[in-house]
Amino acid sequence: MNPQDVLPFPPTPSASIAGRTMQESVYGQRVAPSRLPEDAPNILIVLIDDAGPGLPDTFGGEVRTDTLSRVIDGGIGFNRFHTTAMCSPTRASLLTGRNHHRIGNGQIAELANDWDGYAGEIPRSSALAPEVLKDYGYSTSAFGKWHNTPAIETGVTGPFHNWPTSIGFEYFYGFLAGEASQYEPNLVRNTTSVLPPKTAEEGYHLSEDLADDAIGWLRDHKALAPEKPFFMYWAPGAVHGPHHIMKEWADKYAGRFDGGWDEYREFVFQRAKQKGWIPGDAELTERDARMAAWDDIPEDERAFQARLMEVAAGFAEHADVQAGRVVDEIERLGYGENTLIVYIWGDNGSSGEGQNGTISELLAQNGIPSTVQMHIQAMNEMGGLDVLGTAKADNIYHAGWAWAGSTPYKGMKLLASHLGGTRNPMAVRWPAKITPDPTPRSQFLHCTDIVPTIYDLLGVVPPRQVNGIHQDPLDGSSFAAALTDADAPETHLTQYFEILGSRAIYHDGWMASAFGPRAPWVPGLPDGIAEWTPDHDTWELYHLAEDWTQARDLAEAHPEKLAQLREMFAIEAAKNSVYPIGGGLWVPIYHPEFRISTPYRSWSFTGSLRRMPEFIAPALGNRANTVTIDAVVPERAGGVLYALGGAGGGLTCYMDDGYLCYEYNMFIIQRTKIRSGQRLAAGRVTIVVETSYIEPRPGGPLSIVISVDGEQVAAGTVPISVPLLFTANDCLDVGVCLGGSVSLDYFDRAPFPFTGEINTVEVMYTN
Repeated sequence: MNPQDVLPFPPTPSASIAGRTMQESVYGQRVAPSRLPEDAPNILIVLIDDAGPGLPDTFGGEVRTDTLSRVIDGGIGFNRFHTTAMCSPTRASLLTGRNHHRIGNGQIAELANDWDGYAGEIPRSSALAPEVLKDYGYSTSAFGKWHNTPAIETGVTGPFHNWPTSIGFEYFYGFLAGEASQYEPNLVRNTTSVLPPKTAEEGYHLSEDLADDAIGWLRDHKALAPEKPFFMYWAPGAVHGPHHIMKEWADKYAGRFDGGWDEYREFVFQRAKQKGWIPGDAELTERDARMAAWDDIPEDERAFQARLMEVAAGFAEHADVQAGRVVDEIERLGYGENTLIVYIWGDNGSSGEGQNGTISELLAQNGIPSTVQMHIQAMNEMGGLDVLGTAKADNIYHAGWAWAGSTPYKGMKLLASHLGGTRNPMAVRWPAKITPDPTPRSQFLHCTDIVPTIYDLLGVVPPRQVNGIHQDPLDGSSFAAALTDADAPETHLTQYFEILGSRAIYHDGWMASAFGPRAPWVPGLPDGIAEWTPDHDTWELYHLAEDWTQARDLAEAHPEKLAQLREMFAIEAAKNSVYPIGGGLWVPIYHPEFRISTPYRSWSFTGSLRRMPEFIAPALGNRANTVTIDAVVPERAGGVLYALGGAGGGLTCYMDDGYLCYEYNMFIIQRTKIRSGQRLAAGRVTIVVETSYIEPRPGGPLSIVISVDGEQVAAGTVPISVPLLFTANDCLDVGVCLGGSVSLDYFDRAPFPFTGEINTVEVMYTN
């Protein structure tokens, strides 16, 4: 093997010759050889979350994106860049250069199962680019959303071998899960759980915090390692739900979306053509019959639906501004000329997971039916439209806005079959090497191409061995030539797509697509999904070289071409561990009992337990259990005894002016409150909270019985329980509520620490 084929490089040998004495010795200073070209660029990758091409004003949308425009105006844009239609898969492919199933990321990390393509863990045989670049001399850092660590490993004690700082990044600040509250996120710095530096009332917002921390890291790098280039991955949680943003940002868009999503698509389509982002002969695809038209929305619900989009737009603009602050600092420090900026607007297109529009997004993921009027009523009880975007709600817009955000395409997030979920804009700027060009590049690219392009630019040979482990070949191909030559030939000729049974295959200008078992914007599960088989799916055929948007299905006209592409998909699926098709559905649809959880049936906590992620915490809201608290209660005690979840959904037991209280927050739209009839006397007490199913089925009603020193003091019934999870990133806390306020009763007193002393909290499953 050549030296660069094996990483890490061997230690630099001593330049000195040791004799018997120092007088007889020859001294020389060892100098590690430079393994990079002298003009090796700094690299910044910006990855926006859950955003489609129809949003930025850069491409004809309504959302102001000055930073994205600044990058593309100073460089070039690619209008046929593709992702995987889901977050963990795209991120894993982007950072490794390998197809997502081949590296165990056929779905998000939380839905992992035992099949290789869906195992939820990036294998060591597919080293991340920062691991390689670090060995070559780069300083590496990551900020924001990670979502590539198995959920079972995200607790404060690890294990840490799949955390960012164990697989290539020397520094990480952000969150490990798929989403986070922008006001009370569960944050990690390297391998330590940390709290946000200030509260929402003090002006905290996660996107701003991520920019602040990245700026601080850049300054430290400039001071301590100015001779080294840097690789920075900046991936905020925006515009993933919940859509959290300060009122003044949402108010910028007041009235801008009152015409609805059908009208929005029409004028964005025309503006995208005027800007030259899409070809003049591109066709605007039709709305799926299963999606509501704006005219179908009752008049008394339109203000709610429009405000949801105003909040999302403000959230998106705010994220772009924070990315701009990072770019500003790069330029201020003198790095601007030789920094390669790759700005990707969306890891999987806009998300329709808000379905009919919601104030608590996990309702849909839990399969709990609700009506828009229920959401509006709950919103009005909390203060009206201005509640949207605040820490009291976990709102996300109607799927119609996700469709509009995907203009001019049919698809959106979770659809690997149709563009919109898989085609996202990418801007690239490198002043030292790239001449600005306003005409977008149209080579077919995929997120697996980023790593081989970086290696190509640096002269890095993809290593055959990293840390003693043989490496899998890269699946992507370099588009380095296209950075300086608009007419460079396409190098990525074939690419499969698959997410949750939705799938497609691209080859040399053609695409065959199978929609899959469900439309992500339709609430609930379609009839017969448990019997679904890919063999019964209808395949469509598109000649993308002549049909930019998949507007004309040619399956009947070219059956031989469709057969060829289907055979090609079968080959690619076998090569990349895609089988069984739809394997990502195994846990959420077929076997929810296999969802990620710990093997424990009992726990013993002290009063100092903080930030235990819900995925590994006891399932207090959907398992029969007993919580026993040994505490010292002062006179008129106050504060949280324990809280699981956040403002969008959770449960909590707390003291209020001496009264013992319990609340089950079923995603804001239903709150069950239980309160003792008398104040608890001061002194040492044993509090027991017993939870049992009245009807033993997922989502069934619960009986809650609370006793103190063996005497029942309160009881109640939770009409509907949460079958899966309250949150995606919030936690269990004892003695305080450090995440979102589960109960509005202590929202203004958060984090509402307990005024007494908690000795132990014992939890035991009783079924």
